[in-house]
Amino acid sequence: MANADATPLMPHATAAWLVDNTGLTFVQIADYCGIHILEVQAIADETAATKYTGRDPVRAHELSMEEIEKGQNDPEYKLKMTKQAQDTIRRTRGPRYTPVSKRQDKPDGIAWILKNHPEVSDGAIGKLIGTTRNTIAAIRDRSHWNSSNIVAKDPVTLGLCSQRELDALVSKAAKKAGIKAPEDSRFEGDREALLEELRAERTAANEARAAEEASEAAGNDETAA
Repeated sequence: MANADATPLMPHATAAWLVDNTGLTFVQIADYCGIHILEVQAIADETAATKYTGRDPVRAHELSMEEIEKGQNDPEYKLKMTKQAQDTIRRTRGPRYTPVSKRQDKPDGIAWILKNHPEVSDGAIGKLIGTTRNTIAAIRDRSHWNSSNIVAKDPVTLGLCSQRELDALVSKAAKKAGIKAPEDSRFEGDREALLEELRAERTAANEARAAEEASEAAGNDETAA
């Protein structure tokens, strides 16, 4: 991809639109939007924690119909964001903003990176998580005011960054340090189980909806009688 770090300004909403309006594979959509394939699966199955309103990337000038057609014709093709959108994103993206509800999770995410990827520089961590070098140093030497309550947790799981962003950061740091970047195998063994769980949840929701509609229909019949 021309700019591997460039993703739509509203990735999940964009993924929802692509799922509903194109024949692209989940892998292509996940790669273009910078989210995990299981998140795309959840959006498609309507089991995602949040119901997203689709955002048309073509109207937003982030993706062309020609690119979509190329992707639909070739499942291995990786979609390319328009240069105009890439330039806009580079100009508008400043320091990472973290919602207030997630700011308390930052120390846990920082601790996880320090523990699992010591090759990553403090500057890179600060840019990824949206924090300062002083905070990172305090967490490292356990002089942070809340050290006793900090527990290392994956920043992706905490929602502080995307898997793509973390992988790119680790890969770049590993290359600079001359070491082999570890392969992420967290989802390998349980991918099918997770997908099956999503399908089961969708089936249960459909059955509950059907039962509710049948109950309402029966009630209406009794009222009419």
